[in-house]
Amino acid sequence: MNPAARRVQRIYLTLLLGNTLAASFIWGINTLFLLDAGLSNFEAFAANAFFTAGMVIFEIPTGVVADTVGRKVSYVLGTVTLSVTTALYWLLWVWHAPFVWWAIVSILLGLGFTFFSGAVDAWLVDALTFTKYTGSLETVFGRGLVVTGISMFAGSVLGGIIAQATNLGVPFLIRAGILLVMLVFAAFVMKDLGFKPDKSMGPLKATKNVLDMSIQHGLRKRSVRYVIVSAPFASGVGIYAFYALQPYLLQLYGDKTAYSIAGLAAAILSLSQVAGGVLASRIRGLFARRTSTIIGASLASVVCLIVLGLTSLFWLAVVFLVIWGFVFAVAGPIRQSYLNDMIPSKQRATVLSFDSLFGSLGGVFIQPALGRAADLWGYGTSLVIGGVVELIGIPFLFASRRQHDPSDTTRTRDEAAPAAPEVAEP
Repeated sequence: MNPAARRVQRIYLTLLLGNTLAASFIWGINTLFLLDAGLSNFEAFAANAFFTAGMVIFEIPTGVVADTVGRKVSYVLGTVTLSVTTALYWLLWVWHAPFVWWAIVSILLGLGFTFFSGAVDAWLVDALTFTKYTGSLETVFGRGLVVTGISMFAGSVLGGIIAQATNLGVPFLIRAGILLVMLVFAAFVMKDLGFKPDKSMGPLKATKNVLDMSIQHGLRKRSVRYVIVSAPFASGVGIYAFYALQPYLLQLYGDKTAYSIAGLAAAILSLSQVAGGVLASRIRGLFARRTSTIIGASLASVVCLIVLGLTSLFWLAVVFLVIWGFVFAVAGPIRQSYLNDMIPSKQRATVLSFDSLFGSLGGVFIQPALGRAADLWGYGTSLVIGGVVELIGIPFLFASRRQHDPSDTTRTRDEAAPAAPEVAEP
């Protein structure tokens, strides 16, 4: 890797480290935080649904910002929005505010995250292309997973410990502070390499133009369309399961006030993510097609969720939580690479935001529905139902595979000599 590409990768990994560390301070306790504020299970997951609704509403407009003004501007706006709305979340907890205020602030939190979605990955891919990087995207995205996994482990463990030593609100204040630090870092080091912002059109015309292009290169291209359409099922269930596992593990453990155990769910997933990120490119090398790995990981995820929902043993739940996190992490960078290779640079941020939008749509409807199932029948049953829902998205991945897009079999020099013989596939 040449020095310029290495610098780009270092900046990308630092951005991921800071963002994930900030976010993960509350990941292990978020559901407990909402319940402590007086919300029911249904209201807590409905608040999360409003968050994802905010992502649906703002994905395209913020994608326009990234594709017409700049990826750096989009990132900076995201850090400012998230730091302010995180502080507002803390205030709502202090005031035990009515649900309507949680819904409003959750939507604004979604706005903050949409400034990140698509923009950071698009910045990376464009900058690597500009600096003549010749390695595999899986390798870089895999390293990104390792970094986010480590920072997620640190943040989730510290968040749980700090919450238990102080209260459930302190991790939210720490998160807001870290985001402000990342704002300063990005302002000084990020540069939109390989991308020229297009300011020739007004915001409305730019929105229409970018939306048209994203549809043309996204939904109208079958191989891309089927991957995007599969997103709501995996993403919606994945978001719900991540947050439902906090109180569920406490329930299996037998102590509902052991916040450090709640942080264990996020910590375990972070370590699984590190392992998945390290091994993603190697596992990719075992198969002739990227879609084979993605489909296999999806099926394994369904099995893990069903077992998690059916078990009454804490240690067995922890084992399958590790497996679930690992297969999710392996599929992530391969899916990212598959999509990125099928999207032109000029529309990359918006189409990736479009993909995130569809994933968020799943969260809008699936989270409150599964939260209601948890109220009625318990967390275990809701996880089993979630596994069945995720299964619905797998036929769409097979449909994308049948398009035989060149990106499905793309290999770089990093992947030319896999660790083990390729599995023959039809």
